[in-house]
Amino acid sequence: MEFNEGLFAKHITPINGSVIRDIFKLLGKPGMISFAGGNPSNAALEPEVIGPIAQEVITDIGAPILQYGASEGFPPLRGSIQSYLNNCGVICDESEILPTEGSTQGMDLLLKVLIDPGDVVLVEDPTFLGALQAMRTYHAKIVGVASDENGILPDALEDAIKTHKPKLVYVIPTFQNPTGVTLCTERRRRIAELAEKYGVIVAEDDPYHDLRYDGESLPTIKSFDKSGWVVYLASFSKIISPGMRVGAMVVSIPQLMRKCVIGKQSSDLHCPLMTQAIVDAYLRKGLLPEHLKRILAGYKAQRDAMLEGFSAFPEGTKLYKPDGGLFIWAALPENMNATALLTKAVDSGVAYVPGTHFYPEGGHNNTLRLNFSNSTVEKICEGMEKLAKAFKN
Repeated sequence: MEFNEGLFAKHITPINGSVIRDIFKLLGKPGMISFAGGNPSNAALEPEVIGPIAQEVITDIGAPILQYGASEGFPPLRGSIQSYLNNCGVICDESEILPTEGSTQGMDLLLKVLIDPGDVVLVEDPTFLGALQAMRTYHAKIVGVASDENGILPDALEDAIKTHKPKLVYVIPTFQNPTGVTLCTERRRRIAELAEKYGVIVAEDDPYHDLRYDGESLPTIKSFDKSGWVVYLASFSKIISPGMRVGAMVVSIPQLMRKCVIGKQSSDLHCPLMTQAIVDAYLRKGLLPEHLKRILAGYKAQRDAMLEGFSAFPEGTKLYKPDGGLFIWAALPENMNATALLTKAVDSGVAYVPGTHFYPEGGHNNTLRLNFSNSTVEKICEGMEKLAKAFKN
């Protein structure tokens, strides 16, 4: 019997899957070089370190680590996350911390508890396509706010708040995905002030905070938050392991925290205790600083190799040099279409993500996002040379 798509719920019917996941289907060609994902390097993962920690956790804790746990999270992990966040400039109480399955789940929980169909969410234009997909799943009205090389424009944000009365503002302040832009300190302060002035929740998604190769670390938006309107989203996916799916959200408004906990109960009940305990032990052993020092040197070399590769791109190509993160954003000359050129690039053995998918309203077909963390320097040089030829021919 043929499946009737009319059986799908109305709210899911118009939702498309992740374009990045769709691009992955094109990568079966032998020798394909992918600049499309956002994975950390396999060389940055530490099975030789994580394996013994996992065994230690099972031995020390025993059967309880294989049991159900509290939705509010593994208590020791909340303490170690608090210490980690303090070092990031987020001063908070353990009661404000909710472990999540990456920062992605934190955003999903905020959407679940705040957004009714048609409610407005303000985002940077462009912004992370995974967040856009989540917003569309909850049928939010997504409104892009103009940004420049210093991040989202506060005056434009305030005008949008006045006009659209949003339930939520979503910002990636540090090495933004996709552009790599870092929001300057004064704009971070201003966003926190706007959140309090207009009573709107700001989701500060900060998964790339520790991946800095140049310059000085900037204070978080949350550090300027005086009334709890900023929710900070952290993740250990990019710095310890994406597969363990451990992150956290900092929620300072008790009523909002309670609703997020309730929302989590109906999605996964709680994050796996095993992975929570492994990350807790990793942090308490003080392994993160040396690990970061090692991986940052490799990522910097990969970034620089990719930046050098742009020298062979068509004249008029514009790009932003990020001080950290995992991506480089580029705009080809306006008469070129990076979306249409993807098939040609894949035929040449290279994949990327067309920039149009990061804009709430689409368009901007001359833009593209390239990831450098998941390829060696040699593969980056080879891939950029192939891309340059594909774009010129």
